[in-house]
Amino acid sequence: MKGMSALSITKIAYGCDGFDELRARLAARIERGEQIVLTTRYMPKRADEMAGGSLYWISQHRFGLRQPLVGFTELEGGRCGIVLAPVLIPVEPRPRRAHQGWRYLSAEDAPKDLPEGGEAGDQIPVALHAELAAMGLI
Repeated sequence: MKGMSALSITKIAYGCDGFDELRARLAARIERGEQIVLTTRYMPKRADEMAGGSLYWISQHRFGLRQPLVGFTELEGGRCGIVLAPVLIPVEPRPRRAHQGWRYLSAEDAPKDLPEGGEAGDQIPVALHAELAAMGLI
């Protein structure tokens, strides 16, 4: 279908106090050369629409990181594995409600990637960015 963008999914960073902790956990696995695979009960019904999509991580009721989706694999016991690229991309810290499991996210609703590089002082702290965005100021 012409003009269609990849579908993505969202997931809560369960057990993490914030994105620094999530980033440290994932970075440690990546450094050890581990494949990043999340386990879920069922294969997403719209898996074919997710080629080129990402998994957007949520912590403290806001987006913060995304990882490109590599694909899906069948695991033991009929479960499904969501295979993620070993890349962590910071995104706009927009507010997002908590949910269980994962949820679909359209390209139009996905937060934008944050710019790379620049001086540390050039970027607004994540918590402040989220507050300003919630007020509609950015």
